[in-house]
Amino acid sequence: MRSEQEAERAIELYADTVRRLCMVHLKNQADTEDIFQTVFLKYVLSTVVFENEEHEKAWFIRVTINACKDLLKSFFRSRTVPLEELLEEPASLSDENREVWQAVLALPLKYRDVVFLHYHEGYTAPQISRILGKNVNTIYTLLNRSKTLLKESLGGDGDE
Repeated sequence: MRSEQEAERAIELYADTVRRLCMVHLKNQADTEDIFQTVFLKYVLSTVVFENEEHEKAWFIRVTINACKDLLKSFFRSRTVPLEELLEEPASLSDENREVWQAVLALPLKYRDVVFLHYHEGYTAPQISRILGKNVNTIYTLLNRSKTLLKESLGGDGDE
């Protein structure tokens, strides 16, 4: 079990990443908070020794994605309809960024993950490949296809 100081340090470093990943997957603030707590509880109870900070961040990303997927495929979730269908988004976004955010959230899940990890978190395709356990060429393909889908949805002319 980890100390309180270790937990506070991890929350300070990874809270934003975990919350944003949850929102990308779940599109729901309440579920995001539930998964957020679950991820950090797993961290506190975990005995995993991390090689470095990058390894630790990759662990948080992988655990978050898995927890979101588990929630989405749970019996309860598949048999209910959310009370609010509103797309929640960060209040600090400009109108242009809000449109991009909505377009990213409208992408199929396999594209959302790679777009978020590449453009928001700054990971390279080989790093994303290791995090998601997919072939590097698959990551490049997903990134290219997601760009095409985003251009179509945002009305881009291909020069952007």
